[in-house]
Parts: sequence; C-alpha cells; structure tokens
Amino acid sequence: MKESITALGLMSGTSLDGIDLALCRFAHTNSGWSFLIEAAKTVSYSAEWQKKLREAEKSTAQDILLLHNEYARYTGEVINRFLQGRTVPGLIASHGHTIFHQPKKHFTFQLGNGTVIAAETGIRTIADFRNMDVALGGQGAPLVPIGDRLLFGEYEYCLNLGGFSNISYEEEGRRIAFDIGPANIVLNYLAQQKGLEYDKDSLIAKSGQVDNALLNALNNLPFYAETPPKSLGKEWLDSEMIPLLEKYSLSLADQMRTLYEHIAIQIGRVIHLPGKMLVTGGGAHNPLLMNRIAVCSKAEVIIPGKEIIDFKEALIFAFLGVLANRQKINCLSAVTGSSRDNTGGTLYLP
Repeated sequence: MKESITALGLMSGTSLDGIDLALCRFAHTNSGWSFLIEAAKTVSYSAEWQKKLREAEKSTAQDILLLHNEYARYTGEVINRFLQGRTVPGLIASHGHTIFHQPKKHFTFQLGNGTVIAAETGIRTIADFRNMDVALGGQGAPLVPIGDRLLFGEYEYCLNLGGFSNISYEEEGRRIAFDIGPANIVLNYLAQQKGLEYDKDSLIAKSGQVDNALLNALNNLPFYAETPPKSLGKEWLDSEMIPLLEKYSLSLADQMRTLYEHIAIQIGRVIHLPGKMLVTGGGAHNPLLMNRIAVCSKAEVIIPGKEIIDFKEALIFAFLGVLANRQKINCLSAVTGSSRDNTGGTLYLP
C-alpha cells in the first residue's frame, strides 16, 4: 500500500544565509521511501536579522524569549508568502535557528517557537527536533543521517558543507555520522572582514598561500582527536579557532587559503574507504574547496543538481517531521550517543 504526504521543511544554518524552504512530497511503500521536491527557495536574511541572530547569544533571557517569538512570527510570514499559489502541506517541520548548542552541559536551543509558527500559518508544526536526544544524553546532532540512510542510501558517504562540515555513512550495519569541522562559518567570517558575504569563486583563497605553521596548529585542535559521536557549535569556533587565527600574523588571503586546505585535510581523514560521496550544502558551489576535497579524499566526489545541493537539509527536515508525525524513530543513538534511538520533535497544533 502506498502512502503519501506533503511536508514543508525549513532550515536555518549557522552561516546566516537565510531560511531554506523545501515543499516536498514523500511516498512510502513496502520497498521504502521516495521523495519529490515540489518547490524550494532560500529567503535571505536582511542585515537587521543577521545582526539580531549573530548577537542573540549575548542577550538577556527575557530578550531571547522575545526573539524566540519574533523570529517565529517572521518565519510564519515567510512560510505564508512562500505557500501562496502552492499546495498547502500536511505539516511544517521547522529546525529553527541555533543560538546555543552545548550538549556536554545538556542543553541546546533553537529560535523559532513552534506554537507561534502554527498560529501564524494555521498548519500543524513540528519543531524542537534536538531536545529529546540531548535529554537522553546525546549530542542532539547530527539529525540528517536517518534521511541519508532512507532517502540517499545509494551513496557510501553523504557529506554536507554548511556552516560546519558533517559526514554520514554506514559501518557494520550502523549509521555513523558526526561533525567534522568548520566550513562556511569560518570562511564567511573572514570574507566579511573584506565586506563580502562569502569567498565567491574562491577568489580570496586563490590569491593566498598555505601557511604550514597555522595549518599544523589547526589540524592539532583537540576536537579532531575526539571519537564520534561529536558535534560543533559557534561557541567552539569563537573559543578555539578564531583565537588561533588571530595568533598568527597572516594576511587574510593566506588565512583563507590555509583554511581551505585544513577543511579538505580533515574531510580526507575521515574517508577511510573508496566509494561514492554525495556532496551538498553551500560549500559544494566552491570550486577550489571541492578540488582540494577531491585531492585529499579517497572517495569519488558526486555533486548533484543545484536543488539537492542547496535544499537537501530542508528536504530531510521535512522528512524528519513526517517520521515524527508517524511516531517513528528519526534520531539514531549510534549517531548522537544518546541512550536510545528516539523520536525528536514537538507537535504544535494550530
């Protein structure tokens, strides 16, 4: 028997590009799941919203609660505009925007109150995908691997190059996944010092040289020696990597080029066996970075069409919502380190 449902997935990453929306139809049969992206769009953040999100972690508790609702209202408005003239989905699955992610201290927080989104749109909404896993002692991340297994199982590796790089693969019947290291979040941080949003066409990096002293220092950061499950947040970048970059008196171009090499080396270190590697996320559009990853990795790099590159995470969050709505497992303890597989997501009814 074939079941189908339409769901809208929303994702906001640490790189502050904007909100990714993917309206997806999922079908389930005895042979497994299939999907179709009916429509997708990135709604860029205004400079004002970028500033609010960037500075939120320094706010008072009251201000964060106010922003939690304000961001949700904004999200609801974005959804309503996006859905004009389109299929009304059976549910919305919203990741929200991560402000705090400190699983070792047993908390994570994503802006975007699901109650407000449901009220604004009139559509059942599932949010708060990470909190159950953290409550069970897990990292609350990454969440995408269940989608990698069930929707993209033909690839030996699934690599995402968003704010942070993360990898997902099967090993002895278990899904293994973890954050590898920073990617766009640190590259964009440097580009913004030149008044640019990002290093378009790798132009800044191409004008620089790899500095071996900085490269060795980056590669020896303690996080890389930790065994999975493990995940990263902006707090780590601010406390561990940015001070290291500031310690070395290098030009911005040399810092950028060294980071490209560092990112590629760290990805190469975790690719143990040959196989097809699906690469998605904003970094897949970066020609020099992709070249270095191909050189440093044993895998065959597969870059899909633009829709999958840019909206795979939003697609999978829609899928996580579908699984949660069916009360099915959508978070794997083998990936996060939690005490058991679990169903993440809180349902808000309009």
